[in-house]
Amino acid sequence: MRLVLVALALALVAAPVQAQTKKTPARRPAPARKVPARPSAPVPLTRVPATLVCPSELGDGVTTKRRFCDVLTGLDPRAGVVITVPPHRGPVTLSFEVHNRHTYSAELVKKKQGYRRYTATIGVLLMDGTLIDRAVVDSEFRTERDLYDRVGGGAGPGGVKAVAPTGAEFVQFTLPEGTVEASVLGERLTVVRPDGTDQFTAPGRPVATISNVMLEYRPGPPPKKR
Repeated sequence: MRLVLVALALALVAAPVQAQTKKTPARRPAPARKVPARPSAPVPLTRVPATLVCPSELGDGVTTKRRFCDVLTGLDPRAGVVITVPPHRGPVTLSFEVHNRHTYSAELVKKKQGYRRYTATIGVLLMDGTLIDRAVVDSEFRTERDLYDRVGGGAGPGGVKAVAPTGAEFVQFTLPEGTVEASVLGERLTVVRPDGTDQFTAPGRPVATISNVMLEYRPGPPPKKR
């Protein structure tokens, strides 16, 4: 009987010890939530005056202060108005105003013989000869009020040139991504006079003049550091 009581006492003593030594399983940390990356803001558009090489300068406008550059007929893009496109991403918008050219004569206007109607066709090309698109400017001249501006640097009254821009047509073209240079070339000019009509397509002839040449694009990434 004594042995049974001793065994029971030992069992009661060992039970709390086992309960105290039993380890509680460690809690696993909750998996970290993935925060979706925020989309980067689009690069804003930049609109700047274009850098261009003008093979035939008409001059600067007396009133508008614009630079007027003649557009010559031809097939070689290098012979046109060559526009440099800065580093960019995506397409580029090229825009400018195209004008007809008129040789002003106060005497013809006084005699009611100064009427002219001009229709000029020009094209914008890539340097490999790919045509982007064409533009047409059509305008009429009757009196000096029909001139868009007068050009300084001439021998006429007020120091202006006889040749002046008349009419204005705003045009824009989309240049593909990767374009480094583009060219503006003339195709043809039709002149209607009171006594007849003339057509001009021979290479090297100025058929129109352009001004306010602008580029709109998203700047390209900065150059990589070495």
